[in-house]
Amino acid sequence: MKKLISAALFSLLIFPFWAQNRPLSVAEAIYYAVRDDSQPMGYRSLLPETLRYLQWVNGTQHYLYASDTAYEVFDVQGKKVTSFGAAPYSSIEYIDKDEVVLALDNKYQRYNYHTQQTIAEISLPEGAANNDYDPKSKFIAYTLKNNLYIANETNPKIAITAFTDPNIVAGGVIHRNEFGIQKGTFFSPKGSLLAFYQKDESRVADYPLVDITTTPAALKAIKYPMAGQGSEQAAVGVYNLQTKKLTYLDIDTKDEHFLTNLAWSPDEKYLLLAEINREQNHFALNRYDATTGKKVNTIFEESNPKWVEPENPAVFLPNSNDEFLWLSERDGFMNVYHYNTNGKLIKQLTQFRWVVQEILGFDSKGENFFIVGTGADPREKHCLKINLKNPKKITALTTTPGTHKVQLSSDGKYLLDTYSSISIPKNIDLINTEKGNAKRLLTAANPLEGFAIGTPELLTLKADDGTTLYAKMHKPQNFDPQKKYPVLIYVYGGPHAQEVKNSWGVGSYLWLSAFAQNDQYIVFTLDNRGSENRGFAFESVIHRHLGDYEIKDQLAGVAYLKSLPYVDANRIAVHGWSFGGFMASSLLTRHPEVFRTAVAGGAVTDWKYYEVMYGERYMDTPQTNPEGYENSRVGKYLDGLKRPLLFIHGSVDDIVVPQHLMSLTKESISKNDFIEMFFYPMHGHGVSGLDHINLTERIIDYIKKHNQ
Repeated sequence: MKKLISAALFSLLIFPFWAQNRPLSVAEAIYYAVRDDSQPMGYRSLLPETLRYLQWVNGTQHYLYASDTAYEVFDVQGKKVTSFGAAPYSSIEYIDKDEVVLALDNKYQRYNYHTQQTIAEISLPEGAANNDYDPKSKFIAYTLKNNLYIANETNPKIAITAFTDPNIVAGGVIHRNEFGIQKGTFFSPKGSLLAFYQKDESRVADYPLVDITTTPAALKAIKYPMAGQGSEQAAVGVYNLQTKKLTYLDIDTKDEHFLTNLAWSPDEKYLLLAEINREQNHFALNRYDATTGKKVNTIFEESNPKWVEPENPAVFLPNSNDEFLWLSERDGFMNVYHYNTNGKLIKQLTQFRWVVQEILGFDSKGENFFIVGTGADPREKHCLKINLKNPKKITALTTTPGTHKVQLSSDGKYLLDTYSSISIPKNIDLINTEKGNAKRLLTAANPLEGFAIGTPELLTLKADDGTTLYAKMHKPQNFDPQKKYPVLIYVYGGPHAQEVKNSWGVGSYLWLSAFAQNDQYIVFTLDNRGSENRGFAFESVIHRHLGDYEIKDQLAGVAYLKSLPYVDANRIAVHGWSFGGFMASSLLTRHPEVFRTAVAGGAVTDWKYYEVMYGERYMDTPQTNPEGYENSRVGKYLDGLKRPLLFIHGSVDDIVVPQHLMSLTKESISKNDFIEMFFYPMHGHGVSGLDHINLTERIIDYIKKHNQ
């Protein structure tokens, strides 16, 4: 949504940039851009200025970013070292002191940026996906259809697997990106071996989607594991790049348990793998021999009556093959634990009552490690340095309130810190992690200066049991406390999401802020129990009954709104997408006395139609929790619905499949209840391109028409 627009969209940005102190159109807010003929491409971005592609040069104290014509390399004193290439058309896959690897359209170039000479080129076959470049071996792993291949400069297509059964897929993402899985290939530290995920979907049902771009329309079936039904059988393969031998880890997944958090030991002898049972209430961290595939030992196990969800692989200590750090929320919050591979817990290193989100790495001596976490305010993100031997010795490296995205240099001596807050569009600092001093690389101006948009506020409320809840509000820029304003509640409310952040724009889409101003609305969002970065108790209260506590907390937000003298309590609308669509439709159907209208996009309406991995974690199976599934079903609350309710769905949504909306519509007809539905043909879970403008206008128009 926030990508730069092409020339084809300029006509949609109907106002020239020089027209200041004016509202933003929907198209401008969607694409974060306005016309500006003084700029090279004819537009100006409404996102804060940044240093594009900012990153460290591996193994050095040099960093780089892209100018309009080249990549620029600097040392930590700010002295320009060199420049190369034509940015931003090629992306940087890897860079060190000697060479850079550039990629464009499946064509890879190894390039000596000092001599400005090409070392080697690799062109992958058409259709190659999931590309993964390894700097040690100089190989690229990739998938083609359902098989895994590797390529180098002499051979672009070396087959690792050769499955003819389309149910078996090697080298791609498994378990539908749950459990922190973002990729399917893992080169060993020295580049000698390649581990990869594999899945057998024979037990997974085919789900029919229809492609209407052909005549006649064509059936395009996908594999979709619905709750309580057959799921994937996962495996891990290990390929030796020198001997060309393929070995599989000796794991029996006939019970359809999950594999994740794959990590190599630094000596390449072992693989660590978290194995989670189908019920998702127990996992074991196991160690396997990379040569034989045999299990060596179980390092430790964790259980929880609600769920366990390991999402981060082991991080080995420098110069150690058997000691590592592990993230676990076994004490209620995600904290850091120090283990060895024999299963000894050496020490719990952090005992924060807030969430550690990531282990960044170590300093050059291995004396300190670096983490990213919320800190005391869960709406923020910060970086800390912690001494390994004396973990009470903690240094906060990012001290300015806000949301910090940091990159650690190879030696741990410096941070590149990109951050924003409700009052800071974007700053980028270079931080010395030993001395603590910072050097400013960029101070971005307010890109929305001169535009009339809603003004954001951060709020703190209380749930019915006294739990602290965080919310945000956008008011019109010309807000008059003597007036009565209608309200749009924008909601998500589901796990692994956080809408309220101390960041530029407070984490809201720009169109919501523009809507607040253009249509004189208050836009309100609250992070209810079940949302992320608040600890296990806050997040897990939803177990087996999605929608209950979430709705209670949203109603607490409504009660707050109604207490404000400038809120029109009779004109409250609600909109959300995906889990937010479930929430928006549930709020209106369960509490029509509170909400005037709702727009539910890509909505889960019946959790039995959702996927195994996510759905069973939070709801168990339909067979073991029939009451929970029934009570969360939107259709249960349709009886007598008198409020206007619009459902919007992509016709080929492969995440929340169209069966949700079609089944609900059928039920509403049988009950003679009133819902409206609109499909975006050939769109998936999101609506992209020019149709996204149409979508947003449709949502706004429906809200304005019916919130009367």
